[in-house]
Amino acid sequence: MTTALALLRRWVVGYFNAHDKAVARAICAPDYALSIGNVVFAGRDDAWLPAVDVQMQAYPGMGMTVHQTLAGEGWAAIWFSEHGATKGSAAAWSGVGIYRSNGEVLTGCVAQEDYMTRRRQLKSGVVDPVDPPSAAPWDTQPEPRNPEAEAAVLDWLKGSWPKPEAAVRCDDEHITGTPLEFDVDDTAVGEMLSSGDYVAFNVRQSGTYRGGLPAPAVGPRVETLDCNGIVRIYDGQVVEGRVIRDRMGLWARMRAAA
Repeated sequence: MTTALALLRRWVVGYFNAHDKAVARAICAPDYALSIGNVVFAGRDDAWLPAVDVQMQAYPGMGMTVHQTLAGEGWAAIWFSEHGATKGSAAAWSGVGIYRSNGEVLTGCVAQEDYMTRRRQLKSGVVDPVDPPSAAPWDTQPEPRNPEAEAAVLDWLKGSWPKPEAAVRCDDEHITGTPLEFDVDDTAVGEMLSSGDYVAFNVRQSGTYRGGLPAPAVGPRVETLDCNGIVRIYDGQVVEGRVIRDRMGLWARMRAAA
């Protein structure tokens, strides 16, 4: 197990699922920063921990299920679901996070969580099923970097949403049947990390929103879209994976402008 993956295990098991801030302080650097959408929580004690604590107080029994991990030198990536109840209503929502380590502690994370699907469940009162857990997420072995796979993913990300690959699940489209329509003009890479045939990425796409979000989001509108994902490459093509996009941030900006 790489150092980053071992630290991520303690993050999930010791900190998040146990709601133990002492573990977070032991495994995260004082200047730890979380980037999520357009928001950055910079500073472990002054910004990030207080922000997570607000969510943990709102969802007192909140937990995390791990569906997939990747690992490389100085980094680890995770596809997960968070789930819990607030004020008598429950929800489960997925996310993809990419964590960096200096070899001793975690130094930062760039993540996306599907808060839009959480909003839908809390509003409807119908809880989505939680995806099956990985049988052995902490036994994932790092594989060599694959520049060809990274190039294939970057090329794939230049295309517009929705994608034709049914085995790549984006947000909750497999549940609602309503795809996000977004024409991509430019893709700026925040992270692009590979381990064998798998690639974890964080990108910010610029383009035109066409539709797929609840009212009052109306297209066309020039916008940006933040995306995280873990996908698998076969024969130079993206064939499966999980992608989470900041639909809530996009919707909030459009709502404010309406």
